[in-house]
Amino acid sequence: MKILLHICCAPCSVMSIKVMREQRHELTGYWYNPNIHPVTEYKARLHALREYAKSVDLELIENDEYGLEMFTKNVISDLSNRCDFCYEVRIRKVAIEAREKGFDAFSTTLLISPYQLHDKLVQTCERISKEEKIAFHYVDLRPYFREGQKIAREFPLYMQKYCGCIFSEEERYLKKVRIERT
Repeated sequence: MKILLHICCAPCSVMSIKVMREQRHELTGYWYNPNIHPVTEYKARLHALREYAKSVDLELIENDEYGLEMFTKNVISDLSNRCDFCYEVRIRKVAIEAREKGFDAFSTTLLISPYQLHDKLVQTCERISKEEKIAFHYVDLRPYFREGQKIAREFPLYMQKYCGCIFSEEERYLKKVRIERT
């Protein structure tokens, strides 16, 4: 199957690509992550992905749209549900791109992270698949997360410290401060 694979970052792509290629799928990577902030973080993740994609001979389509204003405007009124918008905007974009470019299906490396809201992500993908009339290829990649992180460190790939949005970075910082105070 010819799959357009949304890639959130190089480390999450390592085992996602490996597993799907072992399943004999033909993959093309797709970068669209307007949620990642600040711009230095965005650029570091994109650079790492470009380098990794070259090393594993993965064609990469880049929708290089840094979306600070768009993302924050859409999540600021309900920060506790910001992941809903984040999944929606990225998954819809990859689904539309997959359909328009003649892919058989789309998928996402977000499926590997134990830190994502897995059930919500899968529901979003399935709903958008129906709405956009393009198959969603589901693989529960979470069992491969640690192995992928190990390989990414050995490569070495840039390893981010938070999910991507400025609000998740703030949460990471505040958690660290609370730990230091105890």
